[in-house]
Amino acid sequence: MRITKEKRGYGGLLACLLAAGSPMAGAGAALAGDVQAGKAAAAVCVACHQADGSGMAVPGGEPWPALAGLDAGYIVKQLDDFRSGARTSVSMQPFAQMLNETQARDVAAYYASLPPTSHAAENTDPALLLHGERLALHGDWDRYVVRCASCHGPDNTGVGSEFPRLAGQLPEYLGKQLEAYREGARANDPQDLMGAIARRMNDHDISAVSAWLGMQAPEARKREGRE
Repeated sequence: MRITKEKRGYGGLLACLLAAGSPMAGAGAALAGDVQAGKAAAAVCVACHQADGSGMAVPGGEPWPALAGLDAGYIVKQLDDFRSGARTSVSMQPFAQMLNETQARDVAAYYASLPPTSHAAENTDPALLLHGERLALHGDWDRYVVRCASCHGPDNTGVGSEFPRLAGQLPEYLGKQLEAYREGARANDPQDLMGAIARRMNDHDISAVSAWLGMQAPEARKREGRE
């Protein structure tokens, strides 16, 4: 029996909702942190993530994600995973291990309190951006590439602590993470949702969706009749 696109779309969304409700290591980690204490503790983060939390991408180097405006629970979860080895990074693990649980919550609260910014890619091919927009908002059901918005929200501005904001994130960082999911170098996502999608994406897909998402407004737009 052929599965329709509508059913497959529903299945992808259902998987996201089930994952969001599943017990995760960081589910209860978003306890209120102290923003001012987090600002002081984040001194070790500034060199890579910048004082305003906007991140940094050096040509030929490792891209550092924008943390400003990310969900605090998501940040705590990633720090926990770096400490435990569930997520690996030679450069991040030592810094994560420098923070105790209270400091991790404080740092997360601090970065969550900062206003996020977008990161437009320069000289990006309009056709590439159009392809990225299609993948982010509609997906490619012929290859079962679920649209980003199914899990990360209609504006890709994030949903809770499991699905982080993608809109406005550094394109270089998004691309590296999609590659890592595809290659199995990163596997700390709920129920392998990201891994399953990334393995169906080619290099062109990854470049396109990363570039388009980076240009998007990092805060949800108001919709008529909804807000």
